[in-house]
Amino acid sequence: MKDFASRVYGLTKRVPRGKVTTYGEIARAMRTKGCRAVGNALHKNPTPVIVPCHRVVKSDGSIGGFALGKRKKIKLLEKERVKIRNGRIINFENKLFKFKR
Repeated sequence: MKDFASRVYGLTKRVPRGKVTTYGEIARAMRTKGCRAVGNALHKNPTPVIVPCHRVVKSDGSIGGFALGKRKKIKLLEKERVKIRNGRIINFENKLFKFKR
């Protein structure tokens, strides 16, 4: 069985370019309530190019943390045509990627 972080990374890799998901959505897909544990695993992501953790945001559409800093996270998201204003995803509901259950 895969460890927790590996499962988080596997789900995060499924989020397509131009979409975002939330820490809570990943936790739900894993059938856990460990949103913070998801965030901690992503903070330690050893391969941010392969596991696009910049696509994971807070459930209210705000950016959340990023190991390389919020500015870098915003830049990466904007490069994927995710628009952000005042630290929040514009049109969040349409950008949200949910995992099939």
